[in-house]
Parts: sequence; C-alpha cells; structure tokens
Amino acid sequence: MGILQNNNVERDEKIIDFTLANSKNLLLIFTRNPELGKGKRRLAATVGDQTALDIYTFLLQHTVSITQNLYAEKRVYYSEEIWENDIWDADKYGKRLQQGNDLGDRMANAFREGFESDFQKIIVIGSDMYDLSQEDLESAFKALEKKDFVIGPAQDGGYYLLGMKTYKTELFQDKAWGTETVLKQTLDDLKADSVCLLEERNDVDYFEDIKDIEAFQPFLKHIKL
Repeated sequence: MGILQNNNVERDEKIIDFTLANSKNLLLIFTRNPELGKGKRRLAATVGDQTALDIYTFLLQHTVSITQNLYAEKRVYYSEEIWENDIWDADKYGKRLQQGNDLGDRMANAFREGFESDFQKIIVIGSDMYDLSQEDLESAFKALEKKDFVIGPAQDGGYYLLGMKTYKTELFQDKAWGTETVLKQTLDDLKADSVCLLEERNDVDYFEDIKDIEAFQPFLKHIKL
C-alpha cells in the first residue's frame, strides 16, 4: 500500500486532484486511516482492537458501496496520510488530506476548497454510517435545490451529514466537537437560513449501536457480556 502524502509534509505540496464527474455536486468523505489500535476506541473497549478495526473496515466498504455510483465528484479526506492503493478507487475518488486543528477547521477547509473549485452544492459525510444509502445522499443533494442547507441529525446529538450551497463560517466555529451539543449549536447558527432536516440516523460508536444489527453479528460471535 503506497502512501501519497501524510500530515508530516508541508501543506502546500501537490495533492491528487481529479475531475471525476461533469457535475456541480461535490461529496466530501471524511475518513480515518484504518489501523489497529487507532480509531473506534469506544467500540474497541468492548469488542477489542482487532474486531473494532474489522468493523470499521466493513463500514468503509459500505461507504464505498453507497457512494461509488453517486453522480457527483467525490473527494476522500484522510485523517493521517493518503494511501495510493486502497478501497478508494482513484478513478472515482479524489484523494486529499484533512487540514486543520480540529474537526471544524478540517471541514471548513474542505468546504472552502470545494466552493473555490466552483461546486454549487457540497455535502460532507463520515465513513462510519451503516444506516445510510445512496438514495439518502441523492435526496440530500436534491434538498439543496430548494433549501440553502441540509442536515442529517444523529441520535447522539451530532450530525451525520451536512450540506450547503453557500459557505457559512459560523458552522465550523465554537463547537464542542464529538459531544451531544453539536447539532443544537449548528441549528442555532442556521436560525435565519432555510434548512432541510433529514431523518435521524445512528452512527457506530459503541457496542450498543451494532449489537442488534444482523450485518454485524459475524464480528460479534466471540463477545461475551
């Protein structure tokens, strides 16, 4: 697996930039490099490091399956380093590196870059949503035809999707990222704007999020609680 860029190199080095579709829609996919002992720590506390990694890899594959045929340009933003040969096909996904001190900064930079590239509708998602489909993403882009912003509320008080037609700085500032206050703070920033709220969904952070879902049972056979 080749590494194209990592967060130890200078920010102004060239990164891969492909025009993947003749579309003014841009999907940003934020992902953590899947490595043993890193990421999904709350899940790993119950199922162990290897199972947590296996589950996250499964979620990444699901994210590929629901995005690879979406009519939009897709850009994958890696957390630590860009991997050349992985599940993200370079013919379908532009590969970039997250830049910023926290999640807000990193998303802000990705959105700004997208609007500077003349995209008209931009949506960001993570890569750990099993309860998400291509149709959901298509509906989110369609919602932006009538609304300025679209949000997918998560059950934990955050959001699993954020989309916009115009850049709004406040959405990325003064948030307690990773807490149950993020959705409320974000909606407070949008009180004067037109917003479409999607169905509430659940991401995967804890064992309880997946213990009753059939697709995850093969990963949980060894778990004894």
